[in-house]
Amino acid sequence: MTLRVELTVRLLLAGACWLFANAYAGAAADAAPEKARALFSAYHEWQLRERPTFATAVGDHRYDDRLTDFSEGAIARRKAAVADFARQLRDIDRNALSGQDRVSYDVLVLLLDYDRRRSAVFSEPDALGADLWLSVTRFNGPQIGFMGLPQLIRVSRFASVADYENFVKRLDAVPKQIKEIESGLRRAIVQGWLPPRAVVRRVPEQIDALLVDIEANPIYAPFRRFPASVASEERERLAALGRSALIDEVIPAFRELRAFYVSRYLPACGEAFSAASRPSWSKAYAAAVASQTTTSLSPSEIHALGLKEVARIGAEMDALVKRIGFKGTRPEFAHWLETAPEMHYARPAEMLAAYRDIAMRVEPELPRLFAELPRLPFGIRAMDAAEGDNAEHYTRGAADGTRPGYFEANVNNVLRRSKADMVTLLLHEGVPGHHLQVSRAMELKDLPAFRRMAFLPAYGEGWALYAESLGDELGVYGDPYAKFGYLSSEMFRACRLVVDTGIHAFGWTRERAIRYLVDNSGITEANAVAEVDRYYVNPGQALAYKIGELKIKALRAKARSELRDRFDIRRFHNALIDDGPLPLSVLEERIDEWIASNRR
Repeated sequence: MTLRVELTVRLLLAGACWLFANAYAGAAADAAPEKARALFSAYHEWQLRERPTFATAVGDHRYDDRLTDFSEGAIARRKAAVADFARQLRDIDRNALSGQDRVSYDVLVLLLDYDRRRSAVFSEPDALGADLWLSVTRFNGPQIGFMGLPQLIRVSRFASVADYENFVKRLDAVPKQIKEIESGLRRAIVQGWLPPRAVVRRVPEQIDALLVDIEANPIYAPFRRFPASVASEERERLAALGRSALIDEVIPAFRELRAFYVSRYLPACGEAFSAASRPSWSKAYAAAVASQTTTSLSPSEIHALGLKEVARIGAEMDALVKRIGFKGTRPEFAHWLETAPEMHYARPAEMLAAYRDIAMRVEPELPRLFAELPRLPFGIRAMDAAEGDNAEHYTRGAADGTRPGYFEANVNNVLRRSKADMVTLLLHEGVPGHHLQVSRAMELKDLPAFRRMAFLPAYGEGWALYAESLGDELGVYGDPYAKFGYLSSEMFRACRLVVDTGIHAFGWTRERAIRYLVDNSGITEANAVAEVDRYYVNPGQALAYKIGELKIKALRAKARSELRDRFDIRRFHNALIDDGPLPLSVLEERIDEWIASNRR
């Protein structure tokens, strides 16, 4: 072969290799979005299967006949699945993605990382198998909260015979789930992962509310009222099935859980917070702080930020008390608001009507602050009596629009909330807070389902606290008492930064944490006790509100500063909510992109 021919062959081979490599790279790039979307869909479907009550809550009724599996095998299976999703995600070239696909990639990377960090703690020798250590508290468990049957009834569908039969199957599954939870609590006892006894001592009386006579039992409520769509001849059969499930399955299982809690669990819990003495506790709290705030802030940084915010808001509150003309200190004014008869409603019906009146004042003003609003209806109803003095909350509606979202107003004790607090509560739990943001996210059909249905505490609670600050722009803080209520709410969230980190990172006692809240936030001692107990059994969650709100306010200030006369508050608010829930780092990137596009 001549030199010229050899060179020609080499050039041809090099060209072919180059063409093949580029073709392969192009094919891989074209395949990346498809692989990513398939993975996003698979992740969402896995979530629904593993958390069937979550599926019910978001309006997917394929799993209405089952409860979450809390067996050791199921926990291990879920950990392995998270690791596998992370591996599959790493195999996808992020640089080959664009637009919402890249945003979804970034969100899922962080969600999986938070899950893996939490799970890793309970693979440590001193925590092995204690994953369910907080599965039954006064705020959560099969007897209460979003895990509980009474709350599950509120989001379940009861429109057909099949719906009732599915619910009976769920009731039949209660004994198995309670045994799994009890086994998890036993493992936690062995490892010493326990909250203080004072925090959980009220659990038995919550269970008692589910052990009452069938006709008064809240779990039997669906069988006391049937919709017209269920034929009359079927009603007696379904009611008998429900009665049998309660008598033979549910009530005995809850009696067993109560007996275990009283005889074994509560005695194992000491006066001190024993979980905090475990070697892995610092890792557990760091993982909780990361997942709840979606930031890299340390407990020390958050504690210092809280102290700074407490001082700033306190000065504003003092100035307002002076303008009102109250002859006394801020704590004395707060005490007057909490105790004065004229600042409270006498009957639950009056309080509910007042909340609905506030909503009627707010909703017509929303188009001034939002370019597009969600279509899902919003309602206000009384919280279930079994929840006692638990905090007011929002229950999301169904994604298909068949069930509205609800602000669950605590009217079990009308003296618990001053009239001064009610406007702020409605803005937070209802509109423009949780309902507006959650229902808007569910309507964003261009986003993968896992993003539309997610709830990220720093984003969700940060948005709701930011929504409280919109009261002036909505015209509902003209009453100085309502304005003080808002500042009190903001102060309360700032105090949470100090107290949650104080308890979990700096060794604060329960008494010190309660006293700090009473002295600085203005809430009553009873409310402070309930709040501090909540921080013990949900570490880091209380940090989400203020961290998220401060980030949103900073992004608003940045957008206004850079866009000047091009800044449109309506479009800015939709930019905040039209990507669905986001980790704060991803939210900042998206708002920076929005600012750049509007600058152009």
